[in-house]
Amino acid sequence: MKITGLEVLTLPDHGDSMMLVVVDTDEGIHGLGEVGIRSRQKAVAGGLEHLAELIVGEDPRRIEHLWQVMFRRGFFPADRILGSAIAAVDVALWDIRGKALDVPVHELLGGRVRDHVPAYVHVGDGYHDREGFLDRCRELVADGWSHLRFAAPHDADDVLDARRCLRDSVALFHQVRETVGDEVELILDVHTRLDPPEALTLCREIEAARPYFVEDPLRCENPESYRMLRARTGVPLAAGEQYGSKWEFRTLIEGDLIDYARVDIGVAAGLTEAKKIAAMAETHHIKLATHNPLGPVTAASSLQLNLACPNVAVQEHQTDPEPAIAALFTQRPTVVPGRIEYSDLPGIGVVIDREEARKYQATAAERPHLRTADGAFTNW
Repeated sequence: MKITGLEVLTLPDHGDSMMLVVVDTDEGIHGLGEVGIRSRQKAVAGGLEHLAELIVGEDPRRIEHLWQVMFRRGFFPADRILGSAIAAVDVALWDIRGKALDVPVHELLGGRVRDHVPAYVHVGDGYHDREGFLDRCRELVADGWSHLRFAAPHDADDVLDARRCLRDSVALFHQVRETVGDEVELILDVHTRLDPPEALTLCREIEAARPYFVEDPLRCENPESYRMLRARTGVPLAAGEQYGSKWEFRTLIEGDLIDYARVDIGVAAGLTEAKKIAAMAETHHIKLATHNPLGPVTAASSLQLNLACPNVAVQEHQTDPEPAIAALFTQRPTVVPGRIEYSDLPGIGVVIDREEARKYQATAAERPHLRTADGAFTNW
């Protein structure tokens, strides 16, 4: 079997762009993967164009070999941009392998260790309509969701005042806990918006409300900064969605600085690398909470990993694509409130109508530009 080509599909997704990669072979089997980075898709597209030159004509079954070639052959190791391109190709190669053998990918990763994967849901925005936000929490719990996620609030005019964000986050978290009771797990995503003083105070002031975890309380560039936070708060910490390889995860894992590894298969160079990160995390009793604010393809590849790994806590679930786009996926994971269902479909378990998908050409949305009150740029 030989790889004959690589095709990029860009589909609209709630005002954004879902960037998919199809890898074709001379035996008529194709694989599907998804790019995890949506904010720099033109750069990723250039990376995919170059990767196509490396893999066309190669045997798609040599997944580890091709991963090494894609990640290392340019002398400079891949970063998160190229890693996102590699991720899409790597998942497509696993999809091909599963389809060729007529088995789901989790069977190739060691077989399933669970019957379904627990999932959490986004409550959504609406921090400035507090009652409406709390009503949405009640609705999701009534529907059957047992894990709710919401983000640290910022002002409606894209101004982030760190001290106000701290106060509002603490108040919001305690209000949600009072609204949904003790049985529902709550996840607060700080989204790298705070510096250590505010992040520390926030974590300490919500400890009594028992967060499931606090996600990305600090920026990712210096993982050593988590050492201070870890020593001074008792809340479970989660990080890693912005990391593109096992080497970037190394400090957090080997230092026991987090409780949950937020591996994004679409960023962290695919299933080949994610499985290794999961094994590293297992040796430190760190569980996976896979990052997936993306589409059905990443949901499916995350499902395959999570079905096969023993140290899995929960999988992120974003909203479904808009109906016209969702209809393009004739097979995809089944999501019910609280979990992603087991699937025995071959490959990653996703089938897309390529002819219809080619009719779309979407553009990735620019991320919001938050600023401080004095006009300085800050993280979204």
